[in-house]
Amino acid sequence: MSYRELTWQGLWQNNPALVQLLGLCPLLAVSNTVTNALGLGLATLLVLVGSNITVSLVREWVPKEIRIPVFVMVIATFVTVIQLLMNAYVYGLYQALGIFIPLIVTNCVIIGRAEAYASKNPWHHAAYDGLMMGLGFLIVLVLLGGIREVIGNGTLFDGAELLLGDWATALRIELFAVDYPLLLAILPPGAFIAMGFIIALKNGIDRYLEQRASKPVKEVTRARVTSQG
Repeated sequence: MSYRELTWQGLWQNNPALVQLLGLCPLLAVSNTVTNALGLGLATLLVLVGSNITVSLVREWVPKEIRIPVFVMVIATFVTVIQLLMNAYVYGLYQALGIFIPLIVTNCVIIGRAEAYASKNPWHHAAYDGLMMGLGFLIVLVLLGGIREVIGNGTLFDGAELLLGDWATALRIELFAVDYPLLLAILPPGAFIAMGFIIALKNGIDRYLEQRASKPVKEVTRARVTSQG
């Protein structure tokens, strides 16, 4: 599979959050702000790339009978490293994300790519696949977090200093004043609703592109029939 195809698959055609519908538990629970979504998305991306590379490098020496436990151990190692780094350098965000950082180990996106792609391809292809799948997951996570934060609190990048440092307080944007947060948007039910609209939008775009691509074929067919007649 070419790098172009891997990019298209990861970011759009086979997006893990929009098409495969994997990893929805942290995606829906944590994405109440852009900062939380970005933090968890970056952590997931790093684990995905690291585990894909490692699985690809050791695939020749891992017996098929125990490959899944070995893959989980590899993923757990990377998650532990990321967890310790976040605890050391972004402690506020580490506390905000809570249990969902160690739960990356059970994220079906990561174990799925390790089994379906990394264990069957060279390490550089596996690394790029992990990068694109991770970016696809990250983009959806941040988009969902932005929608929920704007509707729920009327802000964007609230708490950005937890991830980027004190200077990032200047990134906070208050779009409109809210006396009381809209709980429907902040709580998981709002995430389900927003996610449904995002998936519907993607499906609508795909349908439009398919119809647009089929029009020239139909026009050529009609032109041939007319000329023959």
